[in-house]
Amino acid sequence: MPEHSRPRDHRYVFAYSVTITNLGGQTAQLLRRHWIITDANGSVQEVRGDGVVGAQPVLRTGERFQYTSGCMLTTPRGEMRGTYEMKRDDGSTFLAEISTFDLTLPYSLN
Repeated sequence: MPEHSRPRDHRYVFAYSVTITNLGGQTAQLLRRHWIITDANGSVQEVRGDGVVGAQPVLRTGERFQYTSGCMLTTPRGEMRGTYEMKRDDGSTFLAEISTFDLTLPYSLN
């Protein structure tokens, strides 16, 4: 997000979009998130909280929820990974893993 970034101050703001799809056989609600954000220097931030973007969506089988959020790094590259704590209708919980994805300033790799 160049309009919010200030490279001279080592401030790089990134937006990312996530689509969550319930592929299971039961309704599930997203309760909490846990993100591990690593910049190009190896500095790690952990973010934990209830829901995502102020919501704790309930997804029936086959339903999707999409949202966009952001984070700030002190380097033009980094990565994120994490988990969502989900609760099924029967009260049991499970962790849905979010695979690592890159946060990269355009043209910073060449």
